[in-house]
This record gives sequence, C-alpha cells and structure tokens, in this order.
Amino acid sequence: MKVNFTTAAELLAICKEEIISPGEAMLRREEGLTGASRAEIRDRLSRAEMTNAVQNERYDAILGKLEELSRKHDGLTRKLEELEAKPGRRWESLAEKAVWAVYAAVIAFLLGGMGL
Repeated sequence: MKVNFTTAAELLAICKEEIISPGEAMLRREEGLTGASRAEIRDRLSRAEMTNAVQNERYDAILGKLEELSRKHDGLTRKLEELEAKPGRRWESLAEKAVWAVYAAVIAFLLGGMGL
C-alpha cells in the first residue's frame, strides 16, 4: 500500500487508520517514492537503449557508405592514372615512329647513293 504524508499529524492519522507504526508508515512511504524513481529510471534506461540502438544503426550505415565511397575513390584514382598515362604513351609511340622514319630515310638515301 502506498503511504503519502508531509506532516507529523498526517503520519499519526495514517498510523491510526492503518493500525501500523510510524516506522512502518515511513518505510512504506519510502518504498512508494523509490518505486516511482525505479520506474522512471527504467523508462529512461529503456529510452537510452533505444536511442543507442538507433545511433548504432546510423553508425553502421555511415561506415557502409564510407567503405563504398572509398572503393569508388580507389577505382576513380586508377582510371585517372590510366588516362594520365595515355597521352604519354601516345607521344612515346609517335617518337618511336619518327625515329623509324628517320632511319628509313637514311637507309633510302644510302641505297639511292649506291644506285640501288
């Protein structure tokens, strides 16, 4: 039974009605107050646990997106390196062809000078 009093007169009146000692009445009052506090603590703890679960889900989603972005970044970096290397390879190929053309011209000139 819940007992609530604020003055000594109320305490004595409750003791007469319930036929309990003042110590028993005070103990019941404290149990009632503690019970309300416990319920409040349980509610707050439950809300905190739910909030924590939501935060964990968000954290996992953020980590997943971060890993996905990291993979995309690595792929784009590789593609960029390939594209940057292409013009260099083209110039190397062009220079190699120019050298062969010069060799061919020199050989043609020498062969022409020999009468072939």
